[in-house]
Amino acid sequence: MTSEQHLAPFRMPDRLFAELAAGGGSAAAVAFLERAERARRLLLLRTLLDHLDALPTPLTPAAESWRFLKEAAEKSPEPVERLLLAPATGGWICHMLRRVQGTATGPPLWAEAGHLGALALSASLHAGTETTLDVPLTSGRLPLPGLGMVRLPDAREGLAVGRATTAGGELTVTGPGRTTGSVRVTCHPLTRRADAAGGTWLPLRTLTLTGANGEAHATVVLEDLDPYRDLDDHLPPARLDEDEAREWQRLFGEAARILARPGRPGPGRVDPAMIRAIVPFGRTAVSPPPPPFVQVSASSGDSFGGMLIVRPASALALAETVVHELQHSKLAALLHLFPLLEDDRAERYYAPWRTDPRHLTGLLHGAYAFTGVAGFWRDRLAGAEGGEAVERAAYFFALRRLQSRLAVRTLLTSGRLTAQGRALVSGLARTLDGWLREPVPHAALTRARTAAALHRTEWRLRNVDPAVETPSDGPRFRADRTSWPDVRTHAFAPRPVAPHTADEHLAAGDAAAALTRYAGQLAADPAEPHALAGWIVARAVLDPGRETRRMLARPELLQPLPSG
Repeated sequence: MTSEQHLAPFRMPDRLFAELAAGGGSAAAVAFLERAERARRLLLLRTLLDHLDALPTPLTPAAESWRFLKEAAEKSPEPVERLLLAPATGGWICHMLRRVQGTATGPPLWAEAGHLGALALSASLHAGTETTLDVPLTSGRLPLPGLGMVRLPDAREGLAVGRATTAGGELTVTGPGRTTGSVRVTCHPLTRRADAAGGTWLPLRTLTLTGANGEAHATVVLEDLDPYRDLDDHLPPARLDEDEAREWQRLFGEAARILARPGRPGPGRVDPAMIRAIVPFGRTAVSPPPPPFVQVSASSGDSFGGMLIVRPASALALAETVVHELQHSKLAALLHLFPLLEDDRAERYYAPWRTDPRHLTGLLHGAYAFTGVAGFWRDRLAGAEGGEAVERAAYFFALRRLQSRLAVRTLLTSGRLTAQGRALVSGLARTLDGWLREPVPHAALTRARTAAALHRTEWRLRNVDPAVETPSDGPRFRADRTSWPDVRTHAFAPRPVAPHTADEHLAAGDAAAALTRYAGQLAADPAEPHALAGWIVARAVLDPGRETRRMLARPELLQPLPSG
């Protein structure tokens, strides 16, 4: 591994592009994307090293840390390659480039640059080489990428300079003490075991994937220590307690079994071994109980194969989120290879899964991700047993294929796709058009169509300025718009048995009862967006004529609400 090597131009075979354009992608297609990400990462690292050469620092200079890292790579290339391709390493490289360009903030620049020394130490430990480096310590903590974290007892608080040496797989770290003198720790990180006291060495956590015979065949990093595990900002460690770590393993194991459906690779079918790291977000203990669904998940084009997830209580929800975030990773890698669209970054487009307007790149990401999610639910529907499981899978398959196709239509008519972008989005359209012809239980299909209409209607009521005529480049938006809770997407998944609220009556197929209840809510506040959206959609269900089609198209013009 060298940053100076000359790489031949990447040329993606047509068959691999076609697989990815359809929304799926075989192991060969994903491997191609990962090779391209490796090349990109080396180029970015070379650019970063040029910036760091002149950086004043009390640490070992970047060029010397890089030399140690290359020596380790020559002796043990595979583990060093894993370090290079780790999502957190990509996050650090891109964060540092933003730092030197003045578009990101964080700890002192010399301290963040010192993370290269930590990478060199990890590489040296894998290779068994000898190194001596001056490294940054934060309150006595030294993260070692891909291995874990050293903690010096009674170390000085705050940022300090420490010294780390490696020899034969042994690591010794010395730093200033809390009052006077210095403190020292010696450990063997490659054993991946915590020390007896559980305080000075914290090993990297992993999630184990087991095969049909029960034997472990792959591991996924459960990253709670690396300072660059976030999408951008430098983060302190957030160590999971043992019970929470076990819950992640249990849930991930169940999610992996859900995803292990045999068949040809396609949208929604992923091998969990493609995941490089999961970053548990927002909770470090099993209490309070987690929500049934994933409330927050995210990924970054800088961190291929990594994803940040708030742990849910449901393995099904985790499996769906894994599919969603891997779709984002694949598309981000494609965007690094091809100019797919010309985006002025204006947030003017309706995304059926968002409450705010999106720019075109965001809409493309959403369309690609939710095509994968639709495929995920299509597979669940094919294997569902029992009425409730069938209803749920059918609803989400119907909803996500409809929403994704709507976004794809917006992309295709935007006039901003390149030739490659049009080929990609046309591939998604072919996949979705085929799925739209597949039968779905009528009740679930009706709820999905209703939920989609409700979301778009409420989105326009809350975002679009009714006083401005819609120009050719999209609507103009209200200055007072704010985020709003989308409570209907999941609420319409089950069919209500004993409906009480207006939404429940609408989900149950009783639009007349729903209309009466929405009208009652609107008597006090005729412009309340949630109730008004429900009233409009219920009215359209009962009277699907030209007038109600106009209301659905421009619901923000309905001022005030009629009394009947």
